[in-house]
Amino acid sequence: MEKLAKFIIKSRYWIIALTLVITLVLGSFIKNLQINPDILSYLPKDDSVSVLFDQIGEKYGGNQTAVIGFKTDDIFTTNAFKTIEQITDSAEAFDGVSTVISLTNVIDIKEVDSVLEIGKLINEEQFPLSDNELKDLKKYVLSKDMYKGTLVSEDATMTMIAIKFSEGVDKTKSAVLLQKKINKIHTSGKLYYGGLPYMLKNVGDIILNDIIFLGPLAFLVIAITLFFGFKSFSGVVLPLLSVGIAIIWTLGLMALFKYEITLVSNVSPIILLAVGSAYTIHVLNRINETTESDYHKKVQVALSYIIVPVFFASLTTMVGFVSFVFGSYLTMISSFGLFTALGVLFSLLLSVSFVPALLTSFKNKEKANFVKVKPNRKESKMILAFLKRINNLVFNHPKYIISVWAIIVIVFILGTFKIQRKVDMLDYFKKDDSGRLAEEMLREKFGGTLPVYITIKGNIQSPEVLKMMRKTEDYLESLPEISHAQSVADLIEEMNNIMGEGKIIPNDEGKIFNLWFLLEGQDIMEQLVSSDLDEGLIQGTLNTSDSKLMNRVVDKIQLFINNNKSNDFEIEQTGFPSIYKKLDKSLIKSQFQSLIIAIMLVFLAVAGLLKSVTKGFFASIPIIVTLIVLFGFMGFTGIPLDVATVLVGSISIGIGVDYAIHMITHYNYEFKKYGKIKEALEQSIKISGKSITINVVSVTFGFIVLLFSRLVPLQRFGALVGVTMITSGLATLTLLPAIIILSNRYLPKLFTINSLNTFVKKGINTTKEKLH
Repeated sequence: MEKLAKFIIKSRYWIIALTLVITLVLGSFIKNLQINPDILSYLPKDDSVSVLFDQIGEKYGGNQTAVIGFKTDDIFTTNAFKTIEQITDSAEAFDGVSTVISLTNVIDIKEVDSVLEIGKLINEEQFPLSDNELKDLKKYVLSKDMYKGTLVSEDATMTMIAIKFSEGVDKTKSAVLLQKKINKIHTSGKLYYGGLPYMLKNVGDIILNDIIFLGPLAFLVIAITLFFGFKSFSGVVLPLLSVGIAIIWTLGLMALFKYEITLVSNVSPIILLAVGSAYTIHVLNRINETTESDYHKKVQVALSYIIVPVFFASLTTMVGFVSFVFGSYLTMISSFGLFTALGVLFSLLLSVSFVPALLTSFKNKEKANFVKVKPNRKESKMILAFLKRINNLVFNHPKYIISVWAIIVIVFILGTFKIQRKVDMLDYFKKDDSGRLAEEMLREKFGGTLPVYITIKGNIQSPEVLKMMRKTEDYLESLPEISHAQSVADLIEEMNNIMGEGKIIPNDEGKIFNLWFLLEGQDIMEQLVSSDLDEGLIQGTLNTSDSKLMNRVVDKIQLFINNNKSNDFEIEQTGFPSIYKKLDKSLIKSQFQSLIIAIMLVFLAVAGLLKSVTKGFFASIPIIVTLIVLFGFMGFTGIPLDVATVLVGSISIGIGVDYAIHMITHYNYEFKKYGKIKEALEQSIKISGKSITINVVSVTFGFIVLLFSRLVPLQRFGALVGVTMITSGLATLTLLPAIIILSNRYLPKLFTINSLNTFVKKGINTTKEKLH
């Protein structure tokens, strides 16, 4: 590493110039970054559930419904119907809208003078309706299941206008523009905007707000923390400057390769601010602790030592993020892992090249306060006092320390069994969020806004297929989690009933043809059957957000489908319960896969760095303890596993193991120097402990900034990372030294020399001899 350190100092001007050029080039792309809050757009393209979901959108005029709720004292008044008509007409005329359904344009099937009549519930010629006509209409509408609870609330105080956007249209942007247009309409009641497009619009607004507000706030918090840690201007500027450049490079690459900012990658800059600054902190701290009189030599010696541990520390952090690339159901999580890992790599490269280059480029140290590194006398007395107490505690009571940690582990293991999972998008918003309140109102009045879809392929005009559609609807209605199931079979039954033959599907295909003829040309048919009549769509509404209940719904529907297989038709299900179940399974899969991958790779990296399997195991102990505390804390506090909190475990492994690497590497260095465990540990706790303490505080405060986010998963994410960083830091400063002391006391060869491999080989040879 000495040659590399010399090369960096010798090439310092070239390094600075190259860094500036790359920053300017990649920074120029950032203006092209787009925000995409649509989680559905990140579903895997080859997944059967998401493929069918997309096909439904293409065939039936969209798969996402935007809902406008209009609430007033009584919907059945002249003014209320004028408002409904205005909203409906405005939505129908809006570019990008495929279908609109409301009380003023919905289909109606009735008998008029013993003749079957199919038309609209209200004809335009009837406006304005008289008071008596409105009373009759109210009685008629509330008597029909087709309207009650779907378009009109049972108490007749709220109506719903359902809007679908065409495929290929930016649904979120269209929803925003449509809302602005509708808000211009003068109403005597209150408007509520719900459904997935509006929920995604709210998520997008929050993401933008977080980028504008939380990024600078995290920057300020970490700057204050660094100042109190280093007591120097350079101790603040250099870590933030290097990580700021790394963030520019990362966002620039995202824009260059057409990646968008998502619900998850929204926090990447804050993560990099908190994590990436650690590498420069360790570099500066090592320079502070190096006693060379010549400044260039001082930086060179410090760099020669610190490059290896900082490299492995960043490597393990990158492993934590890269683990998300494998096994993630949502592509936004894998891309988050990839680009955040790149950001960590950039932070590493800048901390060991750009920062030393900048430091050594200012020869006049007295005047160059920008890069002036203060001597040790300026260290924080608070940190030194804290580390001194830790040191005394470790050496005087190592058994007590291990016992306390053992109790903590046992208690938090119990909490891990209480972890819940949540994938409901409504849970993303605070309870007082206007978007959440609107969605809850629509769920209360109409049973929900999220669709359940079941497709039946076959001859849709055959009695067998229509009867199966009716049977499927009845089954869906029997499930308490689903309401308002409907299909073309409802229309056929209604027409057959008016014809006097009962509310059933006719057995005669000829009769069905005759009834079907009357339905041709009706707008609603495009939403119920395919154009070539080889597929029909059954739609229901999900009225729960409980993950377990949704999983049961999907399983029950699938069992129903399996029990009703036929050569005449093929049944498939999709929609939000199916998608949520996939997300739910992916949370568990991603959690286990990413944790296993991260733990294995981190263990191998640490064991390789320390050239000892035993030391690699010891370095992993604080991480294992941290993970147990993390998941136990989630169980005890009721924080669920969601799209954000699922990331914490692997991130904690990658970040937290940095502390153990620096501690053990420093211990090895000092042990070779002094030959005594006590002196080696004292120096390790004093010097590396200072960097660890500063980093724990800065990272924790950096992530706690996320508590100010309006997205609940990000609030949970920030709190959990804070908990894991504190736990990991304390475990490294107390538990790890205690283990080192006791292992050297009772198993001296196990930690002072690389003997585990020899021990294993001897065991194998002994076994072979006994077998012979």
